[in-house]
Order: sequence, then C-alpha cells, then structure tokens
Amino acid sequence: MPRRSPRKNPIITAMKNSLSLNRKTISMLVAAWAISATTSLAQEPGPNSATEARAEKLSLPKGAAFLDSAALNWTTKNKCGSCHSNVAYMIARPALKDVPGQAMTKVRAFFEDRAANWDKEGKAKPRWDAEVVTTAVAMAFNDAQTTGKLHELTRGALDRMWKLQKPDGAWFWLKCGWPPMEHDDYFGAVFAALGVGIAPDDYARSSKAQAGLVKLRRYFKENPPPDLHHEALLLWASCRLDGLVSAAQKKATMDKLLALQRPDGGWSLPSLGTWKRRDGSANDKNAPSDGYGTGLAVVVLRQAGLPKDDDRIKKGVAWLSANQRVSGRWFTRSLNNDRDHYITHTGTAYAVMALRMCEVDGK
Repeated sequence: MPRRSPRKNPIITAMKNSLSLNRKTISMLVAAWAISATTSLAQEPGPNSATEARAEKLSLPKGAAFLDSAALNWTTKNKCGSCHSNVAYMIARPALKDVPGQAMTKVRAFFEDRAANWDKEGKAKPRWDAEVVTTAVAMAFNDAQTTGKLHELTRGALDRMWKLQKPDGAWFWLKCGWPPMEHDDYFGAVFAALGVGIAPDDYARSSKAQAGLVKLRRYFKENPPPDLHHEALLLWASCRLDGLVSAAQKKATMDKLLALQRPDGGWSLPSLGTWKRRDGSANDKNAPSDGYGTGLAVVVLRQAGLPKDDDRIKKGVAWLSANQRVSGRWFTRSLNNDRDHYITHTGTAYAVMALRMCEVDGK
C-alpha cells in the first residue's frame, strides 16, 4: 500500500504561518523605517531667507542638523558635489563630531563612490576637472579631522588631481559666473592648495605631490590674488604649506581682514571682492555682516595665529553667537541673485568651524 503522508498538526501549521508572517512584517517595517529615516534626513531644509528670525541662543547641534539636512538633500537630489553644500559640509561637519548624525556617513559614501568608480565601465566619468579637485579636497579635509589617516581613495583622488594640472600650475575651473567659488581658476588653485596642505600622512611631501606643488607655488607667485577673499584663502593654505606667502604678505592680509571688521563684530562677504550681480549691478560693500564673511574671517585669522582671546576674535565670535537663525543656519545673501542663497550653506559651515576653533561649546 502507498505510504500515507503524515497528518499535519493544524496548531503547529498555524504557528509556523504566523511566525513567517511576523518575520515578513518585521522585515517590511525595518525597510520602511530605513527609507523613512533617509527621506527625513534628506528633506529640504527650507528656504534661505534674510527674514528668518534669529535664534534666542546659540545652538551648535541645530547648526549640525541644518548642515546635515542641506548636504544630504543636495546629494540625494542632485547626485553631484557642490562647493557651496556637500563639499563645504565635508570640510566643516567634523568640527561638530560630538553631535551625532547619520548624514555624514551617507555624504562621505557618495564622494568615495565617485572616486572609486571614475574609471569603471558603465560609471560616470568626472564631469569636469573641478570635480576631481573638489572631491580630493573634501575627502582630505574629512580624513584629517576624523581618522587622521589618508584614505586610499583620497590619495587616489589627490594623485589624479595632479594629472589634470595645467602647465601654468592651476586647473581648468568652472566659470559659471557664481562667485566666489565657481568663478575663476584662482579659486581652484588655492582650494587645491588647502586640500594638499591638510591631507594627513604628510601627503604634501609625497613624490606625486612635489612636482605639482612646484608649479602651484609658481602660479601663486606669478598671479596675485584677484580679491581679498582669495587672498584670505591663500593665507589659510600657507599655514600648512610653505612657500606660498612671505611673512610680510601674511601680515598684510591679516591687516586687510581686520580693517574690514564691522562695529558689530562681523564681516560681510561682499566686502571681500568686487563681484557683480547677475543683473550687472555691484554688490554692496557696506552690506550687513553675514555668516560667510564672519565665519571665514575668524577661521583664517585663527589659523594665521590670532589667539581666541584677542578682542577682535571675541567680537567676531559674539556676532556669530548672536546671529544664528532659528533653523540653525547663518544667512548670507547670494552675490548673484536673490533666489536660493546657497552660499548660506557655506557660511554656516564656516560659522561652526570658527566657533569650534574658538572653543565655543554652543550646546
């Protein structure tokens, strides 16, 4: 006689089905939570507006939350590196590493993925030489302030950068008419110098960097900074790379920056250059103090050796402490038009760096 199949116990069957259903439900819930968490982090941080109310008190955790939201939103939506958003974020966010957040892991992964896959079939090549430079610099700053070790992908991006260097020592830069960054070759050159100078493991002394630095130093010698903004960046870079400016030039740049400090303790971005707006009108050099101008000035002056207890630094810190907006950002008006004011993202990055360089807790 044929063997009869064992009779299934309906109770056990029901329990197994229930367990299987629960596992699937839990998996779906976990996946949904992960998607929700990422979406939440990547939500628009809201418009950058001069009319946004000022915060009642300084909060660096709110500054971190704004930077997280702005950088992850830009990266998720645009899938590119931008000087004003996720590049500035990579440079500044480690200053707030005591403030937890998930966005840094995701933004860092984006840059690592680009650097790892530029030469792979089916993957996007660098769209511009500037993409290689900004990726290398962003990752170098990030490495220096997190692990303190030069990641192999960062080294690869820096090495690739030198292959794209022009004979005059600079790089073909984006000239979108968006000062002060996507505007001229000088910015790309001084930005590269900043990244090479801060790169861990003494990268600047590596054989691949040395030849490029000879050309870069010659470029700065033959091409004076076109404005005080770029001159300030050159001073910053010179704090980590020798042969960029003389002692007299260093003092002169510091004096110029200090002379532009406003009575309220801040600085304004328009005062650092002579850029025109998109409609051809001039930017107001007497515009109110802003996050970008104040943050950058304090960062550069501190890097150049001005102590945190210097009265002028203390006034700059006081301005930053009193002018954070309720969203956590520091507003800076665009030099181009009054639409997006993305320069606010960079201004917020510089503001938190400046405050932490002056050992401000801000909790």
